[in-house]
Amino acid sequence: MFLYNINGEKLEEIREIPFKKEIELHKLCESNLEKIFGLKFVKREFSFNNFRLDTLAFDESSKAFVIIEYKNIRSLSVIDQGYAYLSLLLNNKADFILEYNENCNTTLKRDDVDWSQSRVIFVSPAFNNYQKESINFKDLPFELWEVKKFSNNTVYFNAIKPSKISESIKTITTSNEGASLVNKEVMVYTEDDHFKNSSEDIIDLYNKIKEFIFSLNDNITIKAKKLEIGFVYNNKIMIDIHLQRRALKLWLNTKIGTIDDSKNIAKDMSNTGHWGNGDYEIQIFDDEELEYIFSLIKQVYKIKSN
Repeated sequence: MFLYNINGEKLEEIREIPFKKEIELHKLCESNLEKIFGLKFVKREFSFNNFRLDTLAFDESSKAFVIIEYKNIRSLSVIDQGYAYLSLLLNNKADFILEYNENCNTTLKRDDVDWSQSRVIFVSPAFNNYQKESINFKDLPFELWEVKKFSNNTVYFNAIKPSKISESIKTITTSNEGASLVNKEVMVYTEDDHFKNSSEDIIDLYNKIKEFIFSLNDNITIKAKKLEIGFVYNNKIMIDIHLQRRALKLWLNTKIGTIDDSKNIAKDMSNTGHWGNGDYEIQIFDDEELEYIFSLIKQVYKIKSN
C-alpha cells in the first residue's frame, strides 16, 4: 500500500512513523476508547494476582468486561496470554466488579455482567503470521487490531478478521485448565446462533432488513451478541435485532424524540427495562410496513453519522 498527499500536481509520500514507546500507543487508545472500540474506560494498568492488565474496559452494549493488551513484541503468543487473562477475570469476578464501581460513576452488580461475552483485544503496530493464524477459529474471544501512525499526523486502525472457517477452538484446547474454564463459560455468538429458533419467514424478513442496513454504508458491520444481533457504525450499535419464532424485535439506538415516527409504530422504552440499545422498540411480523421501518432506520443512521 502506498500513501501520498496531493500537493498541487505533485505527490508527497506519507511515511509510516513507528511509535517510540508502547506507552504512547497505550495512552492514545485509552483517550479514545469509545471512538475506536465503542468501550467504556475502567482502569489503566490493573494489577491483580501477579498479572498486569494494560487497560480494563467495559462494553455497555454486551454488558461484558474487555481486557486490552498493547504489544510491541511480535513473537509472543496471543492465545496463551488471552486465555490467561480471561481465566483471571472469570475466577475473580467480584474483584473486577469492585474495580469498576470504584472507578466509574455507575454501580455494577454481579448479575449486571454477561460473563459469557468477555473478550480480549490485542493492539499492536504489527502481528506476525503465526499470531494472525492463531485466531482463525469461529469461537475464539480474542481480537487483533493493527495500528499505524503516519507522517501526516494520522493514525490507522485495522481489525484483523479471522478466516471464515468452522473449526472450533474447543475441539483443540483440552489440557490447559484456564483455557477449559474460558471455553466452558465464554461464548462467541454468530448470526447462525440466532437463526436456530426462528422460522424461515422471519429469517427472510431479517435478511431484507439486513440488506437495507448494509446499503446505507459499506462500513456497517454485524456484532452478534447473546440476545440480539447488533449493527455497528462508527464503533457504536445503531440497530439491534432479536429473532423470535414468528416475529422479530428491532431496537433503534437513539433517544426518544429524536426521530419522526408519524405512524407511531415504535414503542417508547425509555423508562422500561429491555433488551437491545436505544429508546425505540418495534415488533415486526411481516413486511407490510417494511418501507416505513426503513425510513426510521435511515433517520437513526443519519443521527449516528453526525
